[in-house]
Amino acid sequence: MKKLLITGFEPFGGETVNPSWEAVSRLPQEVGEYLLTKLRLPVTFGEAAERVLCTADALCPDVILCIGQAGGRNAITPELVGINLRHGEIPDNKGIQPKDQPILTHGESGLFSTLPVRNMAEAVQKAGIPAKVSYSAGAYVCNDVLYTLLARYKGSKTRVGFIHIPYASTQKKEPCLPLEQIISGLTIAIEHMDGEETI
Repeated sequence: MKKLLITGFEPFGGETVNPSWEAVSRLPQEVGEYLLTKLRLPVTFGEAAERVLCTADALCPDVILCIGQAGGRNAITPELVGINLRHGEIPDNKGIQPKDQPILTHGESGLFSTLPVRNMAEAVQKAGIPAKVSYSAGAYVCNDVLYTLLARYKGSKTRVGFIHIPYASTQKKEPCLPLEQIISGLTIAIEHMDGEETI
């Protein structure tokens, strides 16, 4: 089987749960052709990406897919691009709050996902679950992880992607989706990762 390293985040911003990890932790061990390795990440600039890289060095996955919460979104949103920018509207979980800093000093301004994000979003949407492509992963820890991974694995056989999800309905915030629907959407997205890249 192919190997998928899939990650979710710990709670942050005063929340007691993070639906990204709640969903990832409940995914089956096998989805389609993929055997899943699940990893919970800290919401910390730099440290989260390094934890993924350390695990990936040992695992040698075919795909790395990171999942994060995007409060305010009403759909499952595969990210098309990561940007070379760190900026925290709120501090991370270690109190770090960068202001308009590059992730990599000499890195490219932006890097595109190496997964077929449009195909993934369309497949989820066809199943009746709200989904669309996102053109901005923000500048917080989620983008920090995405850009760092895309830079590290550029030109390699390891493909990299990121999906933002809404609040889960149990968080009592709007907009939201039921956790089971988020899990179903992620499962469908994984099942459609093997098409041509969007860019």
